[in-house]
Amino acid sequence: MDILRFATAGSVDDGKSTLIGRLLFDSKSIFEDQLEAVERASADRGEELTNLALLTDGLRAEREQGITIDVAYRYFATPRRKFIIADTPGHMQYTRNMVTGASTADLAVVLVDARKGILEQSRRHALIATLLRVPHLVVAVNKMDLVDYDKGVFDKAVEEFTAFASKLEIGDLTFIPLSALYGDNVVERSMNMPWYEGPSLLHHLEHVHIASDRNLIDVRFPVQYVIRPHASTDLELHDYRGYAGQVAGGVLKPGDEVVHLPSGLTTTITHIDGLAGPLDEAYAPMSVTLRLADELDISRGDMIARPNNRPETAQDLDAMVCWMTPDLRLAPRMKLIIKHTTRTARAMVKDLNYRLDVNTLHRDERATALGLNEIGRISLRVTQPLFVDDYGRNRLTGGFILIDEATNNTVGAGMLTGHG
Repeated sequence: MDILRFATAGSVDDGKSTLIGRLLFDSKSIFEDQLEAVERASADRGEELTNLALLTDGLRAEREQGITIDVAYRYFATPRRKFIIADTPGHMQYTRNMVTGASTADLAVVLVDARKGILEQSRRHALIATLLRVPHLVVAVNKMDLVDYDKGVFDKAVEEFTAFASKLEIGDLTFIPLSALYGDNVVERSMNMPWYEGPSLLHHLEHVHIASDRNLIDVRFPVQYVIRPHASTDLELHDYRGYAGQVAGGVLKPGDEVVHLPSGLTTTITHIDGLAGPLDEAYAPMSVTLRLADELDISRGDMIARPNNRPETAQDLDAMVCWMTPDLRLAPRMKLIIKHTTRTARAMVKDLNYRLDVNTLHRDERATALGLNEIGRISLRVTQPLFVDDYGRNRLTGGFILIDEATNNTVGAGMLTGHG
């Protein structure tokens, strides 16, 4: 059974947490004691209906304010598919949390309040989803119950969003009218909107095709760890040398010819070991151990690829970056640590090319620094070569994080757009 990772986003009070609570409740994915606690909390607050948002707003500050602050991950399954949900905050000051939640998502659900239409935050989150190359986007027009399930209101939201989306690179865009509070079009089709002929949200999530979103062409295997069980008394294990890591792209099979980077030496895969034993093939995002025919000098941070399909080897990088810390501002000449796949190096910001206004898509080329939650295009110089692809081609080999040398805190997340 495959897994769909999806992130929810939208403006404050658009009903993201209520929607997830409704999905969990209607798909019978919550325990009785959880439901009892939520019913009790709802009654204590004098609410007429059970407040399903309390199922996901786990922080006390979130419950008190009725907002989402942190990224909350929830898990549920139906007979067709398993799901991992990232419930991301709506507030502008938590844009970095939206980036975190959407960076690994196969699909993003952007909620829109039917009464308010497309707001700045709706545009912001749609832009971030496209920057992060989330392959599928669902615009859920929520709170249809408050506009008497009016088709005209839904059509207006679709028209507004479609006009904005025409400026973005969105691969798959779907619109669904719903009411998270009452469950209309969330798990079951609603009788209140006979004019809507599409699927319910859960039906769409269960059936959206994600297998072709994975890059199964470009073989990329960043080495995470070299396994040498020297202490073993087993003679067969004594000579074991394996290279462990997560497949970042392509399909690997025993007998395949591969190239080791940075040396450029070629060899052949003899065995692929998984958790339960030998495997006939490995593909993204599986974690495996490769055994090779030749004893090459391979260590953490190296890359295994195909001889005729290699990533770029680059020290000069161009990237879109979301700045994630209030304590520093990103500016030219700044020195940072870059972590790309399993390789860590030192880096210097050569230039800030522009800051992006995520509401208007305007590029401010006069900007001298990036502050918390701001997004911009930068040029980096790295102390040692990285093995990279453009982010649009491979999200794992095209993404990186920036770390502050002094505090070891993650201060930025980047998507590679070009390299020299």
